[in-house]
Amino acid sequence: MLEQLKKEVYEANMLLPQYGLVTFTWGNVSAVDREKGVFIIKPSGVEYDKMTVDDMVVVDLKGNQIEGKLNPSSDTKTHLVLYNRFPNIGGIVHTHSTWATSWAQSGRAIPCYGTTHADYMYGEIPCARNLTSREIEQDYEYNTGVLIADLFDKKELDPKAMPCVLCKNHGPFAWGKNAFDAVHNAVVLEEVAKMAAQCEWINNNVKPAPHYLQQKHYMRKHGPNAYYGQGK
Repeated sequence: MLEQLKKEVYEANMLLPQYGLVTFTWGNVSAVDREKGVFIIKPSGVEYDKMTVDDMVVVDLKGNQIEGKLNPSSDTKTHLVLYNRFPNIGGIVHTHSTWATSWAQSGRAIPCYGTTHADYMYGEIPCARNLTSREIEQDYEYNTGVLIADLFDKKELDPKAMPCVLCKNHGPFAWGKNAFDAVHNAVVLEEVAKMAAQCEWINNNVKPAPHYLQQKHYMRKHGPNAYYGQGK
C-alpha cells in the first residue's frame, strides 16, 4: 500500500516542474495514509531530475521519520500540522511559484475577480500574517502550519472550499483529496494569482466579482446540486 502511495507522491512531485511551479528544488508534495497514520513526502533539497520513488520519505502523524534514507523536506512539520488540523485533506503542495509568491510577498489576499477563481475557491484567497521572531526561533516550520490552521479557524474557512493559502513574505500552500488534486489546486492558484495581478494592471479600480456570480460558479461545481461535468 505504501509503495503505491510513494509512487503517487513521486509522480505528483514530478508534475511541479512540468507545470512551471518550481525552480531548482523550491517545492514539495506529500500525501497521507490516514489508516496507517503516516504521510509520504519529498526528500529535502534533492533535484527533481535526480529524484526516484525510493527517495520518498515516510513520516508518522506524530512527526517521526519511520522510513527513508534521506532527510524529509524542510517543510515536513508544516505538512504534519496541516494533516492533523485538517482531517479531510489527503495531499499537500508547497511551492514558490512566481505569481502566487508575488502576492504572498506583498502580504495581500487574492480577491475573487472572476469565475475562474470562483470555480475552485470560495471567496478571496487568504494571506496569513508573518510569524513573530519568537515563533520562528521556537519552531519555524511547525509554527507555519499552526499559523495557517489558526487563520482558517479564525476566519471560519473550510479547507475544502478554500484549498490554498498564502504565507506573507514566503509563498503558497495548497491541498486536496490526494497528491494529484493538491497539485491541480496549486496550478489553479498560480493561474488565478497571475490573472488577478494582470486584472489590477489593466484596471486599478477593479472590484471583486459580485457575490451572486461567485456563488453560482462555486456551487454549480461543488454544491449539493452541482451539475458541472459528468455523472452528477
